[in-house]
Amino acid sequence: PGHIAKIRDVLEDALADAAPETIFFGMNARRLPNSSCFAVPGWAGETQVMQMDLSGFAVSAGSACSSGKVDKSSRVLRSMGFDDITAASALRVSLGPTTTEAEVMAFARTWISHYRRRKARAA
Repeated sequence: PGHIAKIRDVLEDALADAAPETIFFGMNARRLPNSSCFAVPGWAGETQVMQMDLSGFAVSAGSACSSGKVDKSSRVLRSMGFDDITAASALRVSLGPTTTEAEVMAFARTWISHYRRRKARAA
């Protein structure tokens, strides 16, 4: 678990450096080491899932508890005090025991590239 948590933290640090407005759910709580759930409010989780899928990465929208639900935003994230827009912007990344730091950084570079394109279009 220590190895996986370290890689998760590397991922979150890279995303936070590039996108400071990113919210990492549960960051200051005890949580599983193998997953990261985060959001850039207003960037739909479903859109991110499609973009990352086309780039070769399998991720999920919302919290693990909302997976497979039709609801556009996670009931769990809303119950944690996040608004509908933030909850609907959530992306969940799961790591495994064989996940490498290189793989996590490849994911981060791809996500950051999509994030920067989104920001440029909004400007």
